[in-house]
Amino acid sequence: MQNLWRWILGYADAPPPAARVPARVRAMTAPPTGSVHSAEAAAAAHEAMSLAQLGDRFHRYVLGLPDYHANEPSQEERAILKRLQATCTAFDVRSLPRLPTVLPQLLRSLKSDTVGGAQLAKLIGRDPVLVGEVMRVSRSIYYRTLHPIQSLQHAVVLLGQDGLRRVVTMHVMKPILHASAGMFGHVAGQRLWDHAERCAHACAYLGKGSSDPFEAYLAGIVCNTGTGAVVRVLDQEAPMELGPLTSHFLAACAQLAAQLSLRAARHWNLPTNVLNALEERTVAGMPPESSLGRALLCADTLAMAQVLGEHALAAPDTDLSTAWPEFFTPAMIERCQQDLRRQFRDADARAC
Repeated sequence: MQNLWRWILGYADAPPPAARVPARVRAMTAPPTGSVHSAEAAAAAHEAMSLAQLGDRFHRYVLGLPDYHANEPSQEERAILKRLQATCTAFDVRSLPRLPTVLPQLLRSLKSDTVGGAQLAKLIGRDPVLVGEVMRVSRSIYYRTLHPIQSLQHAVVLLGQDGLRRVVTMHVMKPILHASAGMFGHVAGQRLWDHAERCAHACAYLGKGSSDPFEAYLAGIVCNTGTGAVVRVLDQEAPMELGPLTSHFLAACAQLAAQLSLRAARHWNLPTNVLNALEERTVAGMPPESSLGRALLCADTLAMAQVLGEHALAAPDTDLSTAWPEFFTPAMIERCQQDLRRQFRDADARAC
């Protein structure tokens, strides 16, 4: 189990011995050849959905599963859930690897206004992969300048603290989410990463004025790190003849994933506010009390809607402005959704 987790989190060179994949799942994990599988699916995608239905469709999209309307779990599903819960409960968090040593010091430095570009460049220079990522982002169209970037210090100054925080977070978390896809190949990992980017962006947007911008971004990036782990354990535990998965089963898996995400975040010594927000996600049916927890709850769903809309699995302009009146005004949610579309869907269109 320890070797499994080391590979899940990207700290091993090769995966553990392959577990069998249910034939039903294996047949559905290939990426779709088009945006919409059928005219019937296209029509269903544009129907109004509740928040629970939206979440259910997103989890099916991550796993490559079709819609399934039965909700009562079978005895077989209940047995698999018990095994999943036992496996996740028995997991020894001490076997999780620590984050690279440069990161805590770098993140602390990024919260200080007295640290200059030269000092930050020196810290970043200790991680060659991070250097490459900083240089790549600084030379992108978004940051393009009249004069080419010639040095790491120039790139650091150009990105600024907010840009550097995001680059550093992406550098750490993207490989983890991609590596956690298990026997589903790179499909689930990329889909989880697409959601993480959008969730982090929305969480930072909704957290303006009430939460630290970087903590909000970090909470959005890491909130679903446990999902890939649950996917891999499900690959091991599910029998070959398992039938279509019910919404109840997927919701229970999502709760397990939230618990594993929290345990990983604690092991990584993430900021207290981030840990509190992640802990609030593990209590089903209870609204979050912290401002960051509320932003994360809404951002998670907004990101799901955005990803599904981009792939024609939901209405592209799904309006969630009135979904959380106790947390945010409809105008705030609407502006956040517009910002997500501008930042991601429109950016993808320009890239084509």
